[in-house]
Amino acid sequence: MRKAMLFLTAMMLMLFIALPASAADGGKVTVIHGIPGLTVDVFVNGELAIPGFAPGDVAGPLDLPAGNYDLAIAPEGAGIDAAVLTGSAAVTDGLNASIVAYLSEAGDPGIAIFVNDTSTIAAGQSRLIVRHTAAAPTVDILLADGTPLFEGVTNFANGAPFEGKADVPAGTYDVRIAPAGAGVEAAVFSADGVQLPEGTARIVYATGSLADGSFGLVIQDIAGLGGTPGGVPTGDPSGSGVPMWVFLASALALLTLASVPAVAVRRSR
Repeated sequence: MRKAMLFLTAMMLMLFIALPASAADGGKVTVIHGIPGLTVDVFVNGELAIPGFAPGDVAGPLDLPAGNYDLAIAPEGAGIDAAVLTGSAAVTDGLNASIVAYLSEAGDPGIAIFVNDTSTIAAGQSRLIVRHTAAAPTVDILLADGTPLFEGVTNFANGAPFEGKADVPAGTYDVRIAPAGAGVEAAVFSADGVQLPEGTARIVYATGSLADGSFGLVIQDIAGLGGTPGGVPTGDPSGSGVPMWVFLASALALLTLASVPAVAVRRSR
């Protein structure tokens, strides 16, 4: 349990890293809990901020003013005086990200950070994003009739492509997840009636483990993106919008906690 606590603490500290600034003050962060078997209370500046944070839960989007924050993580219901770990960090302007506590293909806990695409979605369209953060092999994401949506999606720990993203007609879809190249007949997970609302980015995270039966899907929505299509300049030639210094700063933030192991962070592409 302590190992999982350490990873979850690192995840909460990652929540406050500096990302590129925008016109808005502070930022928006969504936290996804994808590690089975651990429920905690999260305190920010002495106040209970995320009670009963359990596997499969989604916290946010959190609107965080710029400033410094003291963090404490305690077993659920035990109170801040029973905090297992504490730390401090700062938030700057312009943050729009998702932080995921996830399992590698081998079942090891880790931390993934994704910068979310909030560019405009054309009328009648929805944005489907699938992120592989589960203890499962490389997979294909298919429609029930076998039509591929995203092929060869790997676990985040294995490197790109750990995300599939496409703007598609809004509507309802029956989705299958199958081992890469095996076809829809070999699907290991079915999700019927997946709604893709117009003007919304629906982010689907594969979480948990196939081996122990905890595999499932967690959904995050970013609504209000409909309108005239248009790009969002990033100033980053890679197209991700996240310069390398952000990830170096993230690693340094993690290393400031002596009891927390350093965690590699990859950017979403």
